[in-house]
Amino acid sequence: MSQTVVLKVGMSCQGCVGAVKRVLGKMEGVESYEVDLEQQKVTVKGNVQPDAVLQTVSKTGKKTAFWEAEALAETEAKPAESEVQPAETEANPAETKVKPAETEAKPTEPEAKPTEAVAAA
Repeated sequence: MSQTVVLKVGMSCQGCVGAVKRVLGKMEGVESYEVDLEQQKVTVKGNVQPDAVLQTVSKTGKKTAFWEAEALAETEAKPAESEVQPAETEANPAETKVKPAETEAKPTEPEAKPTEAVAAA
């Protein structure tokens, strides 16, 4: 049974592409494969099991995941990021409130330093 397996593979150069092509070329059941460096996408066609293809490509040491799972993870991560931003904005006024306290604490520091000097002597 022939099927298509699409993976997202963390490739940064032609050397990475070569490594992926080498392992796929040796893999049993592979009829054809396409490696897209720009999209970091590897498409494998043949009588292969998706898990076996994932395992084989993982042997290159590159970060490898199923394309669908990676795409879903990115989609889920984006709303989470936008939810974090308002929280950061809320944290900024709190930081501003902390700064005057830091300024008040500074005059205390020089008083502590002579004590440290005495302790060191």
